[in-house]
Amino acid sequence: MSTTQTNKIEIIKASTSKIKDVDFDNIHFGDVFTDHLFECDFKNGEWQKPIIKPYAPFLMDPSSKVFHYGQAIFEGMKAYKDDNNDIWLFRPDENFHRFNKSATRMAMPEVPEEIFMEGLKQLLQLDEAWVQKGNGSSMYIRPFMIATGAGVMANPSDEYKFMILLSPAKAYYSGEVKVLIAEHFSRAANGGIGAAKAAGNYAAQFYPTNLANKEGFQQVIWTDDATHTKLEEAGTMNVFFRINDTLLTAPTSERILDGITRKSLIEMAKSEGINVDVRPVLVSELVEAAKNGSLKEIFGAGTAAVVSVIKGFSYQDVYYEMTPIENSYASQLKEKLTNLQNKISEDAFGWTVKV
Repeated sequence: MSTTQTNKIEIIKASTSKIKDVDFDNIHFGDVFTDHLFECDFKNGEWQKPIIKPYAPFLMDPSSKVFHYGQAIFEGMKAYKDDNNDIWLFRPDENFHRFNKSATRMAMPEVPEEIFMEGLKQLLQLDEAWVQKGNGSSMYIRPFMIATGAGVMANPSDEYKFMILLSPAKAYYSGEVKVLIAEHFSRAANGGIGAAKAAGNYAAQFYPTNLANKEGFQQVIWTDDATHTKLEEAGTMNVFFRINDTLLTAPTSERILDGITRKSLIEMAKSEGINVDVRPVLVSELVEAAKNGSLKEIFGAGTAAVVSVIKGFSYQDVYYEMTPIENSYASQLKEKLTNLQNKISEDAFGWTVKV
């Protein structure tokens, strides 16, 4: 290994690379990681010297508070390589600000912008060979922070570890998905942490999603915790509904994550002249639209999947199959967004940032 220091970040390079052992054409989402990771500890009330080092396991005290009280947050981002071998990030400022909103909600220290952004850029530059070219290929980026302070007293940790991992990615979901509308379980509640990307939010989804899987559904469309009459999110994604020629999606709230793909699709759809209505969407109107034929599309939106078409949904033991349509909003918007992210088309919105 060799050690260097660049812009206050210590860099320890791996002696050998794992890249030669990776089949990029047959990669599973989130299973493969690059040669290096970024790490910065928070101790004694301040952030310590950041480091980029070879990807490897690390030791933690068994009483670390992340294990006992769940202080853990993360983000999901992507980087893309264009035909000139330049690497581009998509709206990284939005991820940075949302990360720190999550940190505040979970009583964790905010990460300074220079640590977050400079660490991310230098990590991508070091492992740039792992970023594959071509529409459909990307580098998934996972910034996260965990509580590392020792002790089992129920209070916030005084020590934290901020890290960034890189994972080459293809499509997250393959094919269309069928969903089950939740009638009992909820993703989040008013006053809770649903708007934060806290690890526990996702763990709480696993059990009801497993139940849905056993019934032949890939995901759950979550409903509001109080009445279960309002449609909120689909699995780990924001969700859109097209009734006639209007695109509907729920507003963000304490229960609904402020998705970056979601807000990008809304702005892009409006620029294309598509009527977008951001308002509470009722289960009853979705069922009625499915019955009378005015429901044209349902699709999820998120960083990993970008746009994921929903083939049909079930509610109160009745399954409603979607009729495929040509030139769907989902296909139009996905193509436009991925072309922009991959620098195939012009970025008229100023969303892409060169590394």
